Amino acid sequence: MENQFDPRMTGANTASVGVPTVARDAGLRSYMLSVYNYMASGVLLTGVVAMLFFTSGMAEQVLRTPLRYVIIFAPLVIVMIMSFGQNRMSTAKLQALFWGFAFLMGLSMSSIFLVYTGTSIAQTFFAVAAGFMALSLYGYTTKKDLSGFGTFLIMGVVGILVAMIANMFIKSSALGLAISAIGVLLFAGLTAYDTQKIKSMYAYVAGTDMMGKTAIMGALTLYLDFINMFQFLLSFMGNRR
Repeated sequence: MENQFDPRMTGANTASVGVPTVARDAGLRSYMLSVYNYMASGVLLTGVVAMLFFTSGMAEQVLRTPLRYVIIFAPLVIVMIMSFGQNRMSTAKLQALFWGFAFLMGLSMSSIFLVYTGTSIAQTFFAVAAGFMALSLYGYTTKKDLSGFGTFLIMGVVGILVAMIANMFIKSSALGLAISAIGVLLFAGLTAYDTQKIKSMYAYVAGTDMMGKTAIMGALTLYLDFINMFQFLLSFMGNRR
């Protein structure tokens, strides 16, 4: 599942003119901390809901009924609503949608406990968490402009989605492994790219009422990068029950 609303802009930042560098740096750190807090809290909520839904026995029952389609597609609908309606919504409404999205993702993600061993899920999670932190730190600190990779990475994600749909009919295990491996690499690249993109947005929203909204949308983007990287890596190297 991928979300690439890219509000990246180029141009002068009139909002920060005359603001001391130290103050701008402190504001940027506070802004990025807010993004990471939202993102990490969302992942935590998803994990807790997924585990509780599975351990209660409801996941195995509900996910075998047509209701599973509602659980699977509801998060995608929320992402679209947030992406296209963010300018018309209040920060509080975006927050509510973000938490609702994370909760529904937990219901959907509970299915992995039915397929993979708990040890395999835990190992993959911690591996992705370590990789995500390293990649996001690179995107935040690097002086290299990563915007040139954005189009390539997004096109790659579209290609992966097409291949996944095709493999639903072909049912090729080799193609499935290739999709998973490429998916991990694509979302690893997107993690660094999106972090730099989110960082660059601060210059345009600093001191405005858009800061809260942008932080939530940035957290949603990084959340999706993390979850997708986790799912592809789990599919690639996870041990099935």
